[in-house]
Amino acid sequence: MLNLGIIGTNWITHQFVEAAIAIKEFELHSVYSRKENTALEFGKPYEVTNIFTDLEQFLADPALEVVYIASPNSLHYEQAKAAILNKKHVIVEKPAVSMYGELEELVTLAAEHGVFYFEAARNIHEANFKKVAELLPPKEELVAANFTFMKYSSRYDAVLAGEDPNIFSPRFSGGALMDLGIYLVYAAVAWFGVPENVHYFARKISTGVDGTGQIIFRYANFDVVMMTGKTSTSFMPAEIISYQETILLDAVNSISEVKIYHRQTDETEIIPVTKEENPMVEEAAVFADMINHPQENEKEYEQLLELTKDVHKIMEELRLQENITFPADKNN
Repeated sequence: MLNLGIIGTNWITHQFVEAAIAIKEFELHSVYSRKENTALEFGKPYEVTNIFTDLEQFLADPALEVVYIASPNSLHYEQAKAAILNKKHVIVEKPAVSMYGELEELVTLAAEHGVFYFEAARNIHEANFKKVAELLPPKEELVAANFTFMKYSSRYDAVLAGEDPNIFSPRFSGGALMDLGIYLVYAAVAWFGVPENVHYFARKISTGVDGTGQIIFRYANFDVVMMTGKTSTSFMPAEIISYQETILLDAVNSISEVKIYHRQTDETEIIPVTKEENPMVEEAAVFADMINHPQENEKEYEQLLELTKDVHKIMEELRLQENITFPADKNN
């Protein structure tokens, strides 16, 4: 059983903790928050009494083994670095970093200190995502793909009222691409590889970040068009189109329906899928297995790191194409 500590006390942290406990590989050991009452309130349902308001003391605990970070985006790098320097395994909510240079440094530090460093891009670890990977036609037969993840954020109401909430603030590395678009980028790179070139067409909002945007990946013989946004909601499904068939998905960020349209027979096949009640169970299981069995998973871990690096190189290029800048960029 791995002793888990958490930084960030929002709904997604509860979801990850519940997933971690459900797979019986983690035990919630400690909670860090700047405010003691917040940490106490979070830990109460799990009967956790190791409460910290000092990050150094939290990380110095010798019993702590794994740190899950779900703080505002701009804080991920410094908190992950501190955890790694204290020889703790790190799981960071996406986006793990604000810029690619931070990722390179953290990956190197993790290797030097003998710990694992994961970005919690949950969709790529789900069984249905892997099922789609098995169904993909050869790349030379692909014609196009369309992915969408647009969901109205309740925090956009605050933007309209003249405020600057974290998720829409450059100070906290916010915006649609960083929050939702990353799911689409992960899917495209995981399924199709690194594109030949990429383009981002963003619509900025008053805070200076992107509220919506269209991403285009160009491959040798096909394009992937992706729409992301936090100022409106879309119910558009996803498609992967080849000459002979079209794979239809209800989404790529969390797949619960897979169909294949076969052109020659004009029939649509329904692919059996399974869906975990908690969408973070599968990633938690992957992370625990890698930590508990490092030698057996060495190749898989390196492949995961390479995917994360490829994704963040692209994320940075997309963002900077539209002159969406964060304070972290000044340190590059």
